[in-house]
Amino acid sequence: MSDIYKPMEIETESFRIITEEIKAMGRKVPEEYACVIKRVIHTTADFSYLDSLYFSEGCMEIAKTALRGGCKVVTDTNMARAGVHESSLERLGGKAICYMADQEVARIAKERQVTRASVSMEKTAQAGEDYIYAIGNAPTALLRLIELTQEGRLHPRFVIGAPVGFVNVVEAKERLIASGIPCIVPRGRKGGSNVAAAILNALLYEVTER
Repeated sequence: MSDIYKPMEIETESFRIITEEIKAMGRKVPEEYACVIKRVIHTTADFSYLDSLYFSEGCMEIAKTALRGGCKVVTDTNMARAGVHESSLERLGGKAICYMADQEVARIAKERQVTRASVSMEKTAQAGEDYIYAIGNAPTALLRLIELTQEGRLHPRFVIGAPVGFVNVVEAKERLIASGIPCIVPRGRKGGSNVAAAILNALLYEVTER
């Protein structure tokens, strides 16, 4: 019978195993990015993120500064929003927002025959605030976010670009990297709402627990 751990013991033991397995691979994780890389591996049990996670220059401090200042977070799915550690975000004065279930967004998307995810990015532009964006599902959200930024209608503080899938996913991620917007991106097809939330939570824990 396997050992039974309390909730915090399970997480501590999981991170110990992750650290040991990385070491056994002969790999080293840059200390600056270790909190993000290890938490994504913890969330997915996928060590390929050792190689696929891209960090733009200075993005860690940019993101943490925004979080410390109470910056709000916009997600492209309610699943990603639900995955955000809400109490940590609220402690800093922030909150998570998702417009995917917004009736106006649904109406406009239907009329224009586009995705709700792309229209939800347009809705954030109307608010006149600078947000952190955690995109974990829809490449159309990421592509529209980039377009709105290039048009000067959005000014994202930091973007987690982690859509998952096969259509426009890689292209959207590479466009984000090329845009110069501060970002963390799992390159390739992998990602997801859980990955986007894991990256954000890793940053939140760095700010609130240190």
